[in-house]
Amino acid sequence: MQDRARRIAADVLFPAAMDTDAADRVPASHLDLLAAEGFYGMAGPPEEGGAGLDATAACRVIETLAGGCLATTFVWLQHHSAVRAASAAGGRLREEWLGPLCRGTRRCGIALGGALPGPPLLRATPAAGGYLLDGTSPWVTGWGLVDTLYTAARDGQGNIVTALLSAAPGPALSAEPLRMVAVSASRTAAVRFDGYFAAAGRVTAVLPHHDWLARDAMNLRSNGSLALGVAGRCCALIGASPLDGELAIRRAALDAASPEQLPAARAAASELAIRAAAALVTVQGSRAILAGQHAQRLAREALFLLVFASRPAIKENLARRLTRASA
Repeated sequence: MQDRARRIAADVLFPAAMDTDAADRVPASHLDLLAAEGFYGMAGPPEEGGAGLDATAACRVIETLAGGCLATTFVWLQHHSAVRAASAAGGRLREEWLGPLCRGTRRCGIALGGALPGPPLLRATPAAGGYLLDGTSPWVTGWGLVDTLYTAARDGQGNIVTALLSAAPGPALSAEPLRMVAVSASRTAAVRFDGYFAAAGRVTAVLPHHDWLARDAMNLRSNGSLALGVAGRCCALIGASPLDGELAIRRAALDAASPEQLPAARAAASELAIRAAAALVTVQGSRAILAGQHAQRLAREALFLLVFASRPAIKENLARRLTRASA
């Protein structure tokens, strides 16, 4: 699978990355190719059509694809939360959903407004046969490119209710696209839920918020591979430099990090991406800031990755790194 990821990144994603960057959405052909090659089931069980990759191998694939096209990888990466949720749910939901999710015939985004730290942005109220969802999820990627939302809302007891829901817009589900300086083709939007009914049969889990946050801490590892992918592409365009060795160090640190160490490791990866992008712009000179140049695209993407999937501890670590005095 890693070999296939390298081939797709080199032959399909990177050659089209500038066109994708300028488009209003990731090409459907990119996502169809990832589905046909088995990448939607990357971490799913083999008996359901998945590849069964462990976390380390999966992160290598993410890094490789992100170095080809961050926007495409960003949309595709959201899907794997749904695969894990369906696999863990068991029963009829697992039977109905896991196979299509692994094959990519169902494609999922995430709407985690209720699980974010602080007061819940998305609330779940018990109702006959399920829950009613009200509120917002501020960063939902793949709007119009996915058919399902893996959704996390918070109930009145502080529990997180997760469910696999239709992403079809309607009176109870609407979206406002966000204008971003990078990966705008990812179709990221703020999504509004207004009395959206989540049937009990679509609920994958109900668990205390602190349990969710503990699990979320380790899930943040894979997001670090996006920064490594951008840094790696910058390194490849620069040519041999000390950044190559630092890239390997940052990758190893993320692989070995405990939940307590992960914020610092994530911050270091994001800092490397921004420095590698700045180095690429410097090496290439004034042409690097022209529209149509990969250097300026990668610099914008590195900027985006300073804040994507951040948490207070990651932000604090990164701010210390970026504001420290140089020797």
